[in-house]
Amino acid sequence: MTIVPPVGALGAEFQIPGVAAADPVAGASGAGGSFGDMLSQQIGNLTSLQETAASASQSLANGTATDVASVVTAVEKAQLAMQLAGQIRTKGSEAINDIFHTQI
Repeated sequence: MTIVPPVGALGAEFQIPGVAAADPVAGASGAGGSFGDMLSQQIGNLTSLQETAASASQSLANGTATDVASVVTAVEKAQLAMQLAGQIRTKGSEAINDIFHTQI
């Protein structure tokens, strides 16, 4: 019989930044916090990216930006983050619809 090590015991290349390792003994009330807390934090990060892109775009429009590449990078990061958030929302609502339409 082969015993597979928990994900936390694997190397850093298997860890996702910002997501605490799951401890099956601690359960859902572990030190990692709740799903709602993580979701709120990520929405805050998305808002921060949007605000950074808006201020960088404004400085480019005013002519005060010194590095155009950093402005483009900030705007693209914000755009990709918003697209990811939209896809996660869509997949979540599809999953909820599938659950509600499941016949018992």
